[in-house]
Amino acid sequence: MSGQDLVSDQGLRVDGRRANELRQIRVRMGVFGQSDGSAYLEQGNTKVLAAVYGPHQPRGGGRGGNRSGTGIINCQYSMAVFSFSAGERKKRPRGDRKTQETSLQLRRAIEAIVQVELYPRSQIDVFVEVLQSDGSDYCAAVNAATLALIDAGIPIKDYSVGCTATIASMGASEEIDSKDETGSGTGIVDANHMEECTGATTLTVVALPGAPGCNYESDTDNSGLVVVAQGTGARLHLSRLEGLRQRALQGCRDTRVILDQAVRFHLTTHDPHFI
Repeated sequence: MSGQDLVSDQGLRVDGRRANELRQIRVRMGVFGQSDGSAYLEQGNTKVLAAVYGPHQPRGGGRGGNRSGTGIINCQYSMAVFSFSAGERKKRPRGDRKTQETSLQLRRAIEAIVQVELYPRSQIDVFVEVLQSDGSDYCAAVNAATLALIDAGIPIKDYSVGCTATIASMGASEEIDSKDETGSGTGIVDANHMEECTGATTLTVVALPGAPGCNYESDTDNSGLVVVAQGTGARLHLSRLEGLRQRALQGCRDTRVILDQAVRFHLTTHDPHFI
């Protein structure tokens, strides 16, 4: 498949979605009893498990421990050796350069929402494993980690939500639609593995959609605190960057609504006093 085939003249992608349509998101919280908090998330065929331990005393505490006034966030991102949908097997689940870089990016996304000042000389461990990979793996990992923090009862400032947006050649009808009457940007949102492999430009954004100054329920307010942003694939002209960013931010807002509904459902099911 080439970049030109990502969206048909009828405005449909290879999996039947519209340009601004997310994959189906399924969520389960509290799935791992040995951790303080956990979450399992399916975003299309991408499946991720996140577990949170802590807060606890930093490893090597005492003399070598954290002496600062805030807590430490430790994140580890890994991929199961059988995780690739295409049948590929990963030689090492963790420790390679890509997973180390993703772990650092995951830590930035988590540090942006955890109130570490409430946990002086403490450490919170966040472990995320991709069980099945079918595109937007890092974004799904951020979303699952956020849910696991909530399940662990750790105070957060807002949801840290990730979403991708991809620019590709479109059919005439979709080009008109994607230019968006609501100001939500251009490009396709929440790319799957096949769409990521076309060589098109993909922008990955992690944002706090409900941060001050951003009304995620508004179609016209495109502001939001962007925590992590990275691009891959072909080069992109600067004039198209803003439209792609708006599309990714709109995807973050839509994803936040879904995650918030899942959290509220979990709390009402497990805590009868929650309103």
